[in-house]
Amino acid sequence: MKYADRSGNRWEKEDGQDRLLKSLYGCAAGRALMRVLTLPAVSKCSGRLLSTRLSRLAVEPTVRKSGIDLSQYEKQSFRSYNEFFTRQIRGELRPVDMDPEILVSPCDGHLSVWPISKGRRFAIKHTRYSLESLLKSRKLAERFAEGYALVFRLTVDNYHRYCYVDDGAKTSNVRIPGILHTVNPIANDMYPIYKENTREYSLLHSRHFGDILMMEVGALMVGKIVNYHGAGQVKKGQEKGRFEFGGSTIVLLVQQGKVDMDRDLIINTKYGYETEVKMGERIGKAP
Repeated sequence: MKYADRSGNRWEKEDGQDRLLKSLYGCAAGRALMRVLTLPAVSKCSGRLLSTRLSRLAVEPTVRKSGIDLSQYEKQSFRSYNEFFTRQIRGELRPVDMDPEILVSPCDGHLSVWPISKGRRFAIKHTRYSLESLLKSRKLAERFAEGYALVFRLTVDNYHRYCYVDDGAKTSNVRIPGILHTVNPIANDMYPIYKENTREYSLLHSRHFGDILMMEVGALMVGKIVNYHGAGQVKKGQEKGRFEFGGSTIVLLVQQGKVDMDRDLIINTKYGYETEVKMGERIGKAP
């Protein structure tokens, strides 16, 4: 795995989870097992288990292994693992850049920025996607031709709440049922995960950046995508929702000519690096 930060540092890292997933997705027996584990019913059962009081026994090992500083959060003790997983960070630690000309990250995560072709297609590493397959709507896909697809991959140790990236009018949520592959890039090399996984999206008619599609993608062992609002007016930095247990992804689609993406994000993606970003920080600006 290749990572970068906003200071220009780059590094490569492979952990035990990466090696396990590479083994599972790399052989026929492993892929057969994953076909069972990716069923929504399995994730639903896991979600129920992780909401029990017994599951809180897993909190301390996770905190220790991932180096999570619980003093950054509003609570330090939890009744279940899911309550820990959806913990609320102290507001001052995720300041939102409120300059109206600045586009901000909706979440903490590892960001890649992919150009969308005139034919409404984009590629994530070795896998090509069409916006029609992602959205199940040709008409909606046409709005984002030659724009950008921003893919924010969240891992278990990330903060799993997300916010609106600008003021505007939000449409109702559209849910597309599917299965639940891991969103680790290892799985993306084998399956078109972003058109197979359960996902939910809404359109933000934003005040400063045209129409922005905000999509949440569920993943292996994610019990729920929890969005708080239906159609209505929303504010930049307002919390939009949260994921429950597991890795997950947020995808933003932006229209051609509406956002100048920060150059480091485009260059890092070109060379195969995911850039670490935090919720509320600048990732682009109005032209």
